[in-house]
Formats: sequence, structure tokens, C-alpha cells
Amino acid sequence: MARCKSCSAPLLANTNRCQYCGVRNDVDLHAKHNYSIYQKVSDRICPHCDKPLQTIQIQLDEAVLIERCAVCFGLFFDLHELETLLDHSVSHIAAINRAHIDNINSDRYQTKQVVKYIKCPVCQKFMRRTNFAQKSGVIVDSCRLHGFWLDSGEVTHLMEWKKAGGQLLHEEEQRKKPLKVKKTQIERADRLWDPTAHSSRVGLETDLLEFLVSVVGKIF
Repeated sequence: MARCKSCSAPLLANTNRCQYCGVRNDVDLHAKHNYSIYQKVSDRICPHCDKPLQTIQIQLDEAVLIERCAVCFGLFFDLHELETLLDHSVSHIAAINRAHIDNINSDRYQTKQVVKYIKCPVCQKFMRRTNFAQKSGVIVDSCRLHGFWLDSGEVTHLMEWKKAGGQLLHEEEQRKKPLKVKKTQIERADRLWDPTAHSSRVGLETDLLEFLVSVVGKIF
């Protein structure tokens, strides 16, 4: 469990603000990644605080530049940078622990969180809310042209989710999708060309026609 950098009290899983001293903590990067401030003020704006974001440099296999808010500690990743960080931070996962994944999502899911659409730090257009990898439990704000915004704590959530095999589970379900679609298409085709069903329809139509002819004959 993460601890407050100010008073060392344990931090709740779904917040970066210490419930004892009130200090905000950088729970996603502090003591987890080697980084330095590359640019104190960038031209990108925090969608929550409306202040310029810092550009920080994280040293992975190569230097990666991402934006961070010095107030709320939210992070903005250009396209593919988030995946790069996760792949570097969590690797060699061989098993899927479904119970642990459920526990992580249950522990970190914020039921009282207000749904709010925020603007892209780059183009200032409203971003789309997406559940990362469909079942990670982390709702990221995404701009299809510029990248992803994650609130403080959500990168840590994704790392825990991936360590528990969440990414493997997602990839496994993605592989099954084409098979399910193909099976559904085959079943539909079978129903359309089922001789029994076809003959039943023909028989029903014939009976209806004969009934109408008999009624007309009685009238005239």
C-alpha cells in the first residue's frame, strides 16, 4: 500500500490525497519510475486544473516524454506511450488471476465518481471516455488524435491489473471474438437455408392459399 510522503500514513487505493494530513501524493510516479522535469511549463493544459502541464522525462529503454499536472498529478500520454510504460513496468506475466483482477477493480472502482467529460490538453476538444482494454476498470479519457489522460492513481491501477494477468485476459478474449462472430454467422446461415424450416414455411403458405381459395369459393 502506498504511503503519504508527508506523514507516512497509508493512502486509500482510489485517492492521492492523504486522509490524515491532506497532502496530495504522486502515487503513480514517486518511488516507481526514474524521471526528471524536462520542461516546467508546456503548451498543454490540465483538463481539471486549467493550468499548464509539466513535461517530464521517464527513462525506460529509451527516454519517454509525458505531461503531468503538478497540482492534481494527472498524466497525459501521447498515442502508444501508455502501452510503452506498462510494457516496460510489468512484463513476463504468464498466468491470469481472475479473482485478483476482480478484487483490484472492486477495490479501486469509485462508485460515487461524477461522470465528467474533459477536454484534450492539446486540441481542447472533448475526449471520449473508454474503459481501457474493455475490462480493466480504468476509464481513460482519450483523444483519437493526441492521446490519453489518466487521473492520479489510474496508472497504478493499470499496473496492478496487468500484473494480475488483466492484459493476458484481454488478449485472450480478443482472440476469441472472431471465432464467436464466425460461429454466429454460420448459425444464421444454417437457419436461413434449413430445408426443414423452408419446407415448413412452404407448407404454411400452401395451407393459407388453399384456405383463401375455399373461402372465396363459398362466397361466390
